[in-house]
Amino acid sequence: MKNIEAINAKADEIIANPHVLVVDDDDRLRDLLKRYLGNNGYRVTTACSAAEARKHLTGMEFDIMIVDVMMPGESGTSLTKSLRINNNVPILLLTAMAESEDRILGLESGADDYLTKPFEPRELLLRLAGILRRAEQSVKKHQIETKPLHIGNSFYDPINNILTKSGYKVRLTRSETDLLNFFSRRPNEIINRDELCKNLGISATGRAIDVHITRLRRKIEPNPHDPKYLKTIWGSGYIMRPDRE
Repeated sequence: MKNIEAINAKADEIIANPHVLVVDDDDRLRDLLKRYLGNNGYRVTTACSAAEARKHLTGMEFDIMIVDVMMPGESGTSLTKSLRINNNVPILLLTAMAESEDRILGLESGADDYLTKPFEPRELLLRLAGILRRAEQSVKKHQIETKPLHIGNSFYDPINNILTKSGYKVRLTRSETDLLNFFSRRPNEIINRDELCKNLGISATGRAIDVHITRLRRKIEPNPHDPKYLKTIWGSGYIMRPDRE
């Protein structure tokens, strides 16, 4: 009971007083975001580069990050990709590049969402709230009875959100964790794309869900190009077929 209460308290804390790290080399936009987000209930820390962001990350914890893609030195996508090795903080990428391929590259780097400039400040708030809501739901789902998944030489523990492969821990993005938790509750069941997209809080149009599925396959499948466990059921959706539950 104490563990559940602690989980709920942490989730409520995340939503009630979220700490955001804004990483952007544009001084004006950085200051505007600091004031706007601060006026809307966020604690805000800013960084003008990926290097400065890394310094903040060594000493502070953040509930979410807003990261500009095009920055001098290390790009936002490079920063995101490197953080995903050992950090699951949700990341929203900001960029002036609006092509679908750019959005896909952003998602493939490990970002949770992608917003193009110029943007409406209110839309930014809605995007942030959606990401944080999914984070809260992911924490609260620990209360739901789930079963571990044995996937070849991989093992997923849904209580602690830990994936190991040949005994070694595999770093997961938040979206990958959400997918594994979802599949762990409904193994051997076909789940349609719309339901998966709703669970992840992403649009059912476009290729976003395919990107997340492809990334997850790379981490659990012996051959991601010929998946054995996370299979596509054409015209229906996806199914997780573990060796055993």
